[in-house]
Amino acid sequence: MIAALRDAEMKALRLVETAEQRGLIAAGKTEQQLSAEVLALAEEMFGIRKFWHKRIVRAGANTLLPYDENPPDLTITEDDILFFDLGPVFEDWEADLGRTYVIGNDEKKQKLKADVETAWHEGKAWYDANPDVSGAELFAHMQLLARSFGWEFGGPIAGHIVGRFPHERMEGEDMSLYVHPDNHLSMQRCGKDGQLLHWILEVHFVDREAGIGAFFEQLMS
Repeated sequence: MIAALRDAEMKALRLVETAEQRGLIAAGKTEQQLSAEVLALAEEMFGIRKFWHKRIVRAGANTLLPYDENPPDLTITEDDILFFDLGPVFEDWEADLGRTYVIGNDEKKQKLKADVETAWHEGKAWYDANPDVSGAELFAHMQLLARSFGWEFGGPIAGHIVGRFPHERMEGEDMSLYVHPDNHLSMQRCGKDGQLLHWILEVHFVDREAGIGAFFEQLMS
């Protein structure tokens, strides 16, 4: 399983890197236009149109908002900050990748972009050093990391499981498949299929006063 998940993630990385190389991430287009261009690129590169969750492109003030929100479509502006949250499916294996981009040279936005990536790696290192932690403990650690960098943690979760499409889903108010304050189970456990769970760590930092946020996520396994 892990080899297939890593392969799916590498393809997702190639997708976003190609979008950047081709100049798709640019001012003057709407979030939805950029999302549609990424979808077309995924079909061109890999012959896929299937995404296991909604494609998210958020710019400007919309970068403050977590996944569940559906804000009005904004136009990407000069000197803007934006992020992708993409969940493409490659040969029935799920990827989930988040990356932030800064158009222009705004120092605060550049720092925010750099900090979410650094915090992801620090969070992953802490998880590796404490493999029996619960989702609640990892979530609390990511909140502490956000404060240590001078930001606020912006999302209600800090990750979730990923696997073969469609992966195991939670039922009702059960948060055991999320890096969430109510998940007190060890993350190093097996799912209903008897296989070890594999986790996505997601980092969403925001500055509400400045009206900006940044996002970074990928597979921890």
